[in-house]
Amino acid sequence: MNPKQIRNNLLAAKLIKNLTHRHFEAYYCPTTEEIIQQVKDIIPEGSSVTWGGSMTIRDIGLTRALKDGNYNVYDRDDAQTDEEKQAIYRKAFEVDFYLASANALSEDGVIVNIDGNGNRVAAITWGPKRVIFVIGLNKVAQDVNAALQRARSTASPINAARFDIDTPCRKDGVCHNCNSPQSICNYIHFLRNSHPARRHVVILTDQNLGY
Repeated sequence: MNPKQIRNNLLAAKLIKNLTHRHFEAYYCPTTEEIIQQVKDIIPEGSSVTWGGSMTIRDIGLTRALKDGNYNVYDRDDAQTDEEKQAIYRKAFEVDFYLASANALSEDGVIVNIDGNGNRVAAITWGPKRVIFVIGLNKVAQDVNAALQRARSTASPINAARFDIDTPCRKDGVCHNCNSPQSICNYIHFLRNSHPARRHVVILTDQNLGY
């Protein structure tokens, strides 16, 4: 193994220990193929599945793999109207599995997410039977404060550019702690423990994924 792989193996082992202490189910899958296989091992065929706006799960081809498989998939990207999209948002609360990533993860196992509309953090909190996160080790921060800083100063400005919205961070790439009408930092979510135990699954990877 090269030095990066050695470090990531050690970090993943520490994170899995801390996540397990917080009642998560946790895995380390270095490659895309391992991630997709792990998700398929967790989700029985015929299950209902949907996801949030995560680029991570799209970029690795996970959403396509599930749509091509034997699952009941609800994908808001397939919606033809705003009404259809809203219906899929609401469907998230009754599916078997909800897929997501995270804006940041602290070394002691707290998952931090920031939302504009709140649909993602709402489903993470309550509704779907199980939630599966795919999180790159590039999103790990030393503690909760550092994780929140990463979410606000790194993830949010990039997502503002991604959606091309009218916020101060879209103009200069820096968080202004704004109250813009188009702010995507309206809901800040800290997931300290999985409740009920093992409802949340975390799949860690050493790939540089998402924002």
